[in-house]
Amino acid sequence: MLNGLNHLTLAVSDLSRSVHFYQSTLGLRLHARWDHGAYLSAGGLWLCLSHDPRRTDAAGADYTHYAFTIAGSDFADFVQAMRKAGIVEWKDNRSEGASFYFLDPDGHQLEAHVGDLASRLQACRDRPYAGMQFFD
Repeated sequence: MLNGLNHLTLAVSDLSRSVHFYQSTLGLRLHARWDHGAYLSAGGLWLCLSHDPRRTDAAGADYTHYAFTIAGSDFADFVQAMRKAGIVEWKDNRSEGASFYFLDPDGHQLEAHVGDLASRLQACRDRPYAGMQFFD
């Protein structure tokens, strides 16, 4: 059912420093930035930087997670199967596109997500986050 890595979300302690690093040092393309985050890309990789004051070295202490793409037509069956298997959910979805946030057996925070960077950016254009700017 899962058909690829969807995006990476990295919790960061200093958003400006991280945007500078990923954009200027590594050469990722900056698409949008707001008070608490930024969207960048490198080829087909969508990277979200999310300021999180809880950012520590402790596993599970912040919003860092790894998202996999799933087709909308498979999403409900996937969620049902995960819940039936007793998979632990770690977060409720509050953003564009259907998402199911779950833990692997070692506690890694994962997500199955319907959508892509383009659909997220359009949703943000319709309802921008506080302080959001676009760089197209």
